[in-house]
Amino acid sequence: MRVVWITHNYPRHPGDVAGAFLHPLAVALRGQGVDIRVIAPSDGGRGGHDELDGVPVNRVRYGTAAEERLAYQGTMAEAVRSPRALFTFGRLRAALRAGAQDELDDAGGGALVHAHWWVPGGLAAPKSAPLVLTCHGTDVRLLDRFPLAAIFARPTFRRAAVVTTVSQSLAAVIQRRVGVVVGENEVQPMPVAEIDRPSSDGSGGVVIVGRLTRQKRVELALDAMKIAVGRGLTRHLIIVGDGPMRPALEQRAAHLELGDAVRFVGEVAPAAVPAVFMTAACCLMPARNEGFGLAAAEALMQGVPVVACEDGGGLRDIVPGAGAGRIVAPTADAIAAAMLDVLEDPAARRAARSEGDRWRRRLSPEYVAERCLTWYRRALNA
Repeated sequence: MRVVWITHNYPRHPGDVAGAFLHPLAVALRGQGVDIRVIAPSDGGRGGHDELDGVPVNRVRYGTAAEERLAYQGTMAEAVRSPRALFTFGRLRAALRAGAQDELDDAGGGALVHAHWWVPGGLAAPKSAPLVLTCHGTDVRLLDRFPLAAIFARPTFRRAAVVTTVSQSLAAVIQRRVGVVVGENEVQPMPVAEIDRPSSDGSGGVVIVGRLTRQKRVELALDAMKIAVGRGLTRHLIIVGDGPMRPALEQRAAHLELGDAVRFVGEVAPAAVPAVFMTAACCLMPARNEGFGLAAAEALMQGVPVVACEDGGGLRDIVPGAGAGRIVAPTADAIAAAMLDVLEDPAARRAARSEGDRWRRRLSPEYVAERCLTWYRRALNA
């Protein structure tokens, strides 16, 4: 079975964080005999055929090196607001479609397309093969933020033989905006790499892991930290990640006079995340409308309790309201109170380890690959 993946986000090299959650699944599927071929965009002129852990990747060119900046940055929606960028986006879509069609033609029949994100992947999918469509979050948020986007999205969703997504909250938005029901068997988060994840000893600080964008709302964590320090907290807040909001967040931390209480450590490779959590006492996930929130599941796997917000989207699938975590209002006061409560709860780490064991099984690459295979068989038999 040949399956052509179309995605605007796929690791460019070992340890890359861009689309890192897709790669363990591709490797697992190839291990089960599926001929996965990945079509992804070039990045700043760095295109062509490549291979990552046995997975063939074709990074298609769609402009000059300077123009090839739409992917891998997590800011595609903002990047296509100018007429020139929209023209470049059209070339990206055409290049992805042509690359996918080449792989389909080479298969000689019995192949299908699995598009990750409806835009641009789903829009680029050739109509000559069955389509499985997976939505991950940013693409679904477009449907909520821009109602006109549903007009462009609806034909792609409706022609897909199988539509899947990574959380119940995203499934609800898809049904509301484009009228397609995502069944319970089609709600499946992407896997985590099978690496050693030692249980935390709880001796360290409070941790945030994620790309530093507005949607992650790290400023709420900084404000909560200011409140908690005022109430006697002596642990550090460790912010792991990078992104466009980092300078503003560093300025906010300085303005709040948090000093050494906050540490920005920058981006780390996915394989290094367990080292971040192995001493963590608590994980904060203040993001709004998260697609899933993989870092929260990774924290629980290592016995680290998680605090998330009521409007956290997919985080509501992961974080319990008591025991292993807290779900609170998206305010600094509420987050600070929940953080202090978790840190003072001796049972929270035990509950987190128990909850994490469940996610460890559900997010194993082999388990998710088996789910994918059922979607692929349905699409081919549709």
